[in-house]
Amino acid sequence: MSLFDDDFYSTKVSKRAARESKKESFAFPYRSGGRKWSNVRIAFVSSITSAIAATLLFGVVFGGGGGIGGGGASIATADGVQAVDPLERPIQASAKVRPAVVSIINLQKFSLGMGNGEALPEDSKDKGTLREAGVGSGVIISKNDGKAIIITNYHVIDQAQEVKVVLMSGEARDARIVGKDQITDLAVLEIDAKGIDVVAEIGDSSALRPAEYIIAIGNPLGLGESVTTGSVSKTKQIVPVSLNQDGVYDWEQEVIQIDASINQGNSGGPLIDLNGRVVGINSMKIADLGVEGIGFAIPINLAMPIVESLIKLGHVPRPYLGVYTMDLEQYWEQQSFQDSQDHADKEGVLPEADGSGDGATGDEDVLEGGGAPLKLPDEVYDGVIVLEAVGPAKDAGLLFNDVIVKLDRQSIGSTMELRKYLYSQKKIGDEIEISYYRDGELKQTHFKLGEKEDEE
Repeated sequence: MSLFDDDFYSTKVSKRAARESKKESFAFPYRSGGRKWSNVRIAFVSSITSAIAATLLFGVVFGGGGGIGGGGASIATADGVQAVDPLERPIQASAKVRPAVVSIINLQKFSLGMGNGEALPEDSKDKGTLREAGVGSGVIISKNDGKAIIITNYHVIDQAQEVKVVLMSGEARDARIVGKDQITDLAVLEIDAKGIDVVAEIGDSSALRPAEYIIAIGNPLGLGESVTTGSVSKTKQIVPVSLNQDGVYDWEQEVIQIDASINQGNSGGPLIDLNGRVVGINSMKIADLGVEGIGFAIPINLAMPIVESLIKLGHVPRPYLGVYTMDLEQYWEQQSFQDSQDHADKEGVLPEADGSGDGATGDEDVLEGGGAPLKLPDEVYDGVIVLEAVGPAKDAGLLFNDVIVKLDRQSIGSTMELRKYLYSQKKIGDEIEISYYRDGELKQTHFKLGEKEDEE
């Protein structure tokens, strides 16, 4: 027998103690008079509980595909919040908007005769046959007083004598052109709102991020409504634009660059995010040798102020200088290719305004229709040649072959720079100073900018 007749210091566990310990292991830890859990056991149970809770929370929050594009990770329902499969989000987003997407048919009069004939001018009173001259897309953004408002592109309805809108159901309705703006390539149409229940929700294009998932909806090649998907390549891209389609870039447009396919007929359709909100209006596509998958859309944040102005006024009020122009650089290029032939008898024709009242005519031969060759100092290579002055410019004394080199003492080297300065720095009624050369002599004049009421 040991000196100490108990097991307190012994490493051996008695059978009685083992039985008591086993009974305590299965006992409820917080019963009255029961032994409390050890720190190790409490930590173990807490870890298991936390892991289960974190797993459940992750499934609820991220089950809706929050990692794809912007926007929420779930959709609200009448019963609460329901997780959404990430692959279902594009399907749900497009389904939300598609009923508000329409096809637009541009109808123009063609001369009677064999074959297709020739398209008659937009204001022609001659009899002709109305035929489909082009197709595009549009999106319904609102309903008011029994009318549905549609956004589309200017070039989709340009020169149209009549416009038809085809709903998703296949029903065709007559449309009225509320207003159009060539500079931004936007137009607004109006149709009867009977039976139209869905209008598109306007989003925020400034919230877009590179690589964000987007969806383009439209009527490509006139084959009917279709959906293409892709991502945002660049949230802000500046591209040159030829307003008169003459190959001369006379404006710059800020657009969203995307890699979703946009073909002829997609123009005017909506670009949407994964929440089914319109973030852009599809407008242009580069399709050149070796170039694929580059599309452009007008940011909705830039489009809506134009749309609101078109709805309210029928046009976009801009400061009006009153000149039809040609870049001096074009003149030098033309001169370098001219020979010694006498073009005095060649008739110069001045095309119509480009929609802004200030800009190139698109006719490089107009200078040859009359007047002496330009007289300029040797150091003058950039400027804008006045082909015709109307309105405020005419009242101020500007003449054919005057070469504008400065506006408010800021150098102007092209029609694009002239427009950008007017539209970004000046307002209707502002005073402007013009520096120009006439017969080799630098002159200046001042006058107030007007407003062109008739955009055409």
